[in-house]
This record gives sequence, C-alpha cells and structure tokens, in this order.
Amino acid sequence: MAKLPRSGHSGTAGERQANGSANGADLREQPVSLPLGQSRQAYAAIDLGTNNCRLLIARPADANFVVIDAFSRVVRLGEGLAQTGRLSDQAMDRAVGALRVCSEKLKRRNVRLARSVATEACRRATNGAEFIERVRHETGIRLNVISAQEEARLAVLGCHILLEDGIGPAVIFDIGGGSTELVLIEPGAPVPHILDWQSVPWGVVSLTETVGDEGTDAASRLARYRKMHKLVADSFAGFAERIAPFRLPNLRLLGTSGTVTTLASLHLDLPQYDRKAVDGLVVPSESMRDIATRLSTMGPEERRRLPCIGNERADLVVAGCAILEAILDIWPATRLGVADRGIREGILRGLMSADALGIEAQAALRRLKQTIR
Repeated sequence: MAKLPRSGHSGTAGERQANGSANGADLREQPVSLPLGQSRQAYAAIDLGTNNCRLLIARPADANFVVIDAFSRVVRLGEGLAQTGRLSDQAMDRAVGALRVCSEKLKRRNVRLARSVATEACRRATNGAEFIERVRHETGIRLNVISAQEEARLAVLGCHILLEDGIGPAVIFDIGGGSTELVLIEPGAPVPHILDWQSVPWGVVSLTETVGDEGTDAASRLARYRKMHKLVADSFAGFAERIAPFRLPNLRLLGTSGTVTTLASLHLDLPQYDRKAVDGLVVPSESMRDIATRLSTMGPEERRRLPCIGNERADLVVAGCAILEAILDIWPATRLGVADRGIREGILRGLMSADALGIEAQAALRRLKQTIR
C-alpha cells in the first residue's frame, strides 16, 4: 500500500468570478436557545454542491445542536459542466436519486424547518432552473440556488467556532466542487464580522475538467499541477492584494472542504477517515504543502491506493491541492485549522436562531395583549 509519511506535529483547535468587498457585513444569525418544548423539534439542512449531496438533521441543545441523522453521497452534479455549460442527464439523475433519500429522511424525522440550497453547478448551468423544478416535482424538495456571497457566509457561520484564538483578522476558506470561497473575518463573539470575501469558479471538479487529463509521467503531471495553481492564483490576485495589509504575525487560517480533511487524514496516517480525529485538528501548513506536492506527481492508481482517497477522490484531489497551495501563498499561516463542517451547520444555526427569535416575538406579543386586556 502506498503511504505518505507523516511530518510535523498537530493539535486540536479550541474546542464567473465574484468578489465582494463586504465591508460592514456580518453573519447576523446568533445562536439562541429554544424553549424546552421546542428544543425537541428537528431541523434540517441540505447542501447540493457540484460534487456532493449532503444532509444534516439536528435538534437544538442549549446554544448548539445535536445531530440525529445525516447523509452524504458523491453525485458529481457538475460533471461535464466546464465543457458544455449544462448539467448532464446522468449527473441530474444521480443528484435526484440522492435527494430522494434526503426527502425520505426528512419525512421520517418529522422535521419542523428545513432549508435546501444548491451552489455553483446550478448557478452556472444553463439548465439549472429546469433541474431545480425537476427536483421539486420528483422529491418535493425546494432547492434555493444561493449566491456565492451567501455560500461564503454560511460556510463561515458553520465552522468559525473552530478558529484558533489569536489577535487580528483571520481567513476562512471553502474549497468546493465548482467554486472556492475565501473570507477575511474579524473574529468576535458570538459571530465574526466579514471584512472582505471573494469567490472564484475553481473547485475540484471545475478545475480538473478545465485543465484536462493528467500526463503519463511525473514531469507532465507536475506541469499540469502548476497550471492549475496559476489559474487559481490569478483569479484570487485582486483579493490577495486587498487583504495584504491585514497580514500580521501569527496568521490564522481555517479550511472547510474535502480537500483539507483528506490531506489532514493523510497527515495523521489514518487507515480510514475518522471525523472525530480530523474536525478541529490544527496541522502545520508545511506538512500540507509537502503532501500536496507528493500527490501532484503521483499517478491516479497510486493515489487510489492511499487510505482516505480511494476511487471517489483520486482524480479530484490534485486540483484541491493546487487550490490549497494558492490559498497558503495568499495567507501564509504556519498552521492550518481543519473543519469537517460548513454550509449545513451554518444553515442549521440560522434556522434555529430565526425560529427561536420568532417564538420569543410571539410570546412577547401574547404578553402585551394580556397586559392591554
């Protein structure tokens, strides 16, 4: 079995192109505890991305929540999108099949409130609206195609709690299948303030398909990897220039994506993926760069034999490595925080918070009416 040596040390943390200088923006939703009776209700979040379909069902628990059901399936909705501009019939069939499973779980769990979102693949596809309608008709799920800014906001809301303590702005990123979001935040309780953000249409699927097949030897694979890196770096050039003045000693960086969790698993030399070992891990950035460099010149069969990569990620992980290295160039933190959480958790926090505020408002209105009487 092929292996990547573990290097450095690690610890756990405390506990198309769109750009948006989002000065003055904040995440708005704040964790609010529901009344006891209401806390038994279930809430759900569906995130249909370019590569994966994910569901999370949870119940509130104080200012947090407890997951009671989950589902994840690789659907590759964006497969072929870079070449055709459309979602293929096969990709849509895979996604609808996964969403049928989600729909059944929602019914079984008697979910009170749910939010279902679709991201870059549906934003870009010329037949995205037709697909959304098909999903509604065949599964009953109403997908909301969210903007890149909303995608970035939800990712931050879902994982910022894992950011290391420190002084000054920090960067949180989300490498998806069809896009990558970078967000500069000013941490603060209970939610951080967004100083700037940018989304580029390069994710592990879109970048892989745009650059094309890998070569048959290490030199050609390395050249392909460098081309990937340059495409991403060029797309983020404006953002990199804008955030350069915010670079201070002891930079903090937190990533949420299959790329960072996979590389973190290789860093730990795990025989199989273990979310408890990875979520909240802090890894030396040089270790991640070293793993990325090694993967970039490996052949596909060699990558498939690596634990935590396998068939599903073997052809996409190299693009993720190129994106990650470009991010590390922009924000050269010595340590990288790893989050196995993001958009779904952000959605759940928003739903629970909004519901709690609504319940509190109704209770206040009832008290006011009683006083008037």
